[in-house]
Amino acid sequence: MLNQQAMRSNETLVRAVTADEITQFQKDGWVKLEGFLSCELVKRLHYTAQRRMGDDGDSNALSVSTVEFCNAVAGAALTDPLLRPLVSQVGKAAKSLMSRGAGIEVRYTSDSFVAKLPATKKYKHAGNGRTGFHQDFAAWCIDRSGGMTFWVALTDLTPAWGTMSFVNGSHRLGVLGHYGAYGKGDLLDIYPEILDHCVMSAPVTYAAGDVTVHSNLCVHGAGLNLADGPRLAYLILVNPADARWTGGAAEAFDVAGLRPHQELDDVRFPIISRD
Repeated sequence: MLNQQAMRSNETLVRAVTADEITQFQKDGWVKLEGFLSCELVKRLHYTAQRRMGDDGDSNALSVSTVEFCNAVAGAALTDPLLRPLVSQVGKAAKSLMSRGAGIEVRYTSDSFVAKLPATKKYKHAGNGRTGFHQDFAAWCIDRSGGMTFWVALTDLTPAWGTMSFVNGSHRLGVLGHYGAYGKGDLLDIYPEILDHCVMSAPVTYAAGDVTVHSNLCVHGAGLNLADGPRLAYLILVNPADARWTGGAAEAFDVAGLRPHQELDDVRFPIISRD
């Protein structure tokens, strides 16, 4: 068992990633970081999520960008004294996992609180469906790979809550389309041959404070939330510092004022791996 307390700095509530975790991420395109956040920080994040979304995960204002598989609200980490130190630590971890040469740093892209709502009830948000298998890359409208999502469990979660499965090694298969381009199916309906040579993980079981990190090219999905309450998570999205916006309709970040093919180099997207 990983000695999480020994690895945790006295100055931070987030531990470092290990060499084995880096190897696993590069091999499979995702990795589970057990005990990545301290209990204290998770409790504070959970409190913030409930304050923003309600105990039911459905009490925030409606948005034009609702999707069927989750309800999300922006986290505003760059201006929140609770979240900003966490983002800096995520930047350092992401740089280690990315393992790019030439001193490439990591930029913050966005953060959000996310609730997958129970499938057995009706809600004002349409966030209680299954998450079809997909890659994130096409929806981000970034010109190069290397980006990743840190997915933080804010409570203990078993597969009954609709936790994610990942297709191991699928990040090596290139770009396989936008999640909205598969009709009534998902990516594995269009590319069933992927499972002939890539193994799908079991749905992940999380303790509060565990994190899964997945490449934006790693195929992943989740079933319905069959539990009694919302599946609460906190997400931080990052990209390599040299990544550029393609000019497309990016779903992961605000493109106002950006020019196609420019680096994301304004104050909204700071470098966070050397804070």
